[in-house]
Amino acid sequence: MAAVKIQAREQRQRRAAVNVIAFGTLITLVYFGRDFLVTLFTAVTIGFILEPFVDLVMRLRLPRAVASFLVCSIALTLLYLLGVGAYTQIAGLIEDMPAYSARVNELSSEVVKNLEEAERGVLALFTPKRVRDVQNPAAANPAARKRRAPEPPPPPQPETPQIQEVRIHAEGSPLVNFVYQHWERIYQVLLLASFIPFLVYFMLSWRDHMRRHYLQLFHGQGRHAAGRSWQGIADMARAYVVGNFVLGVILTLFSGLFFWLFRIPYFLLVAPLSGFLSLIPYVGLPLALIPPLFAALPVYNKVGAYLIIAAVVGGLHLIAMNLLYPLLVGSRVHLNPLAVTIALMFWGSVWGAMGLIFAIPITAGIKAVLDNVPELEAYGKLLGD
Repeated sequence: MAAVKIQAREQRQRRAAVNVIAFGTLITLVYFGRDFLVTLFTAVTIGFILEPFVDLVMRLRLPRAVASFLVCSIALTLLYLLGVGAYTQIAGLIEDMPAYSARVNELSSEVVKNLEEAERGVLALFTPKRVRDVQNPAAANPAARKRRAPEPPPPPQPETPQIQEVRIHAEGSPLVNFVYQHWERIYQVLLLASFIPFLVYFMLSWRDHMRRHYLQLFHGQGRHAAGRSWQGIADMARAYVVGNFVLGVILTLFSGLFFWLFRIPYFLLVAPLSGFLSLIPYVGLPLALIPPLFAALPVYNKVGAYLIIAAVVGGLHLIAMNLLYPLLVGSRVHLNPLAVTIALMFWGSVWGAMGLIFAIPITAGIKAVLDNVPELEAYGKLLGD
């Protein structure tokens, strides 16, 4: 009897060790394969957005492959037109960048001046007068300060041709310098991004084939659990992705209308940025405020104008996240706040900004699998609400 207990304990220890090693290996693959996985999840996200349109086109009695090709072609055309519009807005913004830089420098100088005045006021309030006179004798004796003549600045030294060449290179375009310094990374990102249209098309056109043969990998009860998991992930991901996309479009339309009426420059670029940044959990509101407040710098000098912009953007954010989000998205995710926070911390540290975007759908997909596997159902309840 004792030997049986010892053997069972050793088996549990070996199983725990194997699970720890498997978990560490999975984390390593997720970290070092982030470029591949981010590309794959981006294609899956776009596929879920386009899936309803493929089903709509298939009602015209077209094969799935043809319907997928038409939808992907229309999506690429719209993306190209949006890219051209964004390019014109960005080009105009670059031309007006000196005005923005001057305004930022002016605001920075005002902030520094106010901080220095506040510091001097605090020191004058809490420091005795005799201590101030010892620390700053020139302020205690203005006559001595007037008698001291300022030292003349040193004469400028002539620059050699090598120094002039280095200075000209250092003062080049920031975009050119960034591309020059990170060209290998940019090439890798562009190479992986070029696969996204093909991945999306094949995911849409071969969806039924992949599902059918995926289920054939399992037998008996495992096949039913795999089918329920597939359907749960599909329903959750479609509701989350499409719901967030619809919310982003709604926020873009209403915020763009307000920015146009409020005469904020480049509202066609600022509105989508503000609308979709607002959807990022926890940090969406401050991120959504940055584009319109920055775009309004050369136009408005009064604090009241910026308060109005912040109030409108904040109001739209609160309405979308508290009224529309539960209707379109929240009923499908079913994650508790602690699980969401930990997921954002983990995926954000592993994948950066893209991790913050994919954290919730990935975690909700894992929960959908756990809920449909009897041995793992308790872990799904741990993540659930």
